[in-house]
Amino acid sequence: MGIKTFIVDSFTREMFKGNPAGVCLLEKDLKVNSMLSIARELGLSETAYIRKMDGDNTFSIRYFSPKMEIPLCGHATLAAAKIIFNHSDINEIHFINIEHLDLIVKRQHEEITMEFPVYNTVPATVPLTMLEALGLKTVINTAFSQKNKIILLEISDPHILAGLTPDFNALLNSYSDINGVLVTAPSPDKDYDYHYRYFWPWAGTNEDPVTGGVQTFLAKYWSGKLNKKLMKAFQSSARTGYMTVELQDNKVLISSRAVIIFEGVLQVPDC
Repeated sequence: MGIKTFIVDSFTREMFKGNPAGVCLLEKDLKVNSMLSIARELGLSETAYIRKMDGDNTFSIRYFSPKMEIPLCGHATLAAAKIIFNHSDINEIHFINIEHLDLIVKRQHEEITMEFPVYNTVPATVPLTMLEALGLKTVINTAFSQKNKIILLEISDPHILAGLTPDFNALLNSYSDINGVLVTAPSPDKDYDYHYRYFWPWAGTNEDPVTGGVQTFLAKYWSGKLNKKLMKAFQSSARTGYMTVELQDNKVLISSRAVIIFEGVLQVPDC
């Protein structure tokens, strides 16, 4: 069986920047094991599987890292939308995920905007071994997104953030039953409001180059600190990436661009 498959660099205007996601266009449902095997073969932080549903602009979407299914993924949603917009004249998409969320995505020229839910964080503490594994000596604040199972660590210096080289084996052993650790810092200039990086060896790859899904709680976190609803975020990974976020009631609008870098047909057993 041939599956149309793409690789898209999300949250960037440039090839080989941002976060690459796989996108598979399905004509029928695949078994979970098959979707996981394809995600492992592609080796990207996430691969999205989309299938047309009833209606001109409604699609089911599922996300897989090389390790497990992920309920919600920002950069793979952006990548999937880029493919659909590139091959149609529609300007609005409804993606229905595994949790039955209706993820509305709109385009205006090259800019793509995703509507994601907003989640709260609660105060948390982390062991010293986690900070040591990350290469951090101190943090300003620690919080936890219960919905995402992600620990948030705020530090003061974005230059330290950009220079982090975690010991991922030690990081993995420092905590259990989470999906990842997000480290964030205020921006040093007017181009952005905050910087961040996301490490998730528990559920995916060591580092997710540019992460949109964390804005479900990170945007609200920084909105409260900066007293702003409209902000610009920069992910200071090696590949780098950017997005604009806007809080509106119980949703966050995440806007950026994406670049298609590969198109082909994946040959898999008929399953």
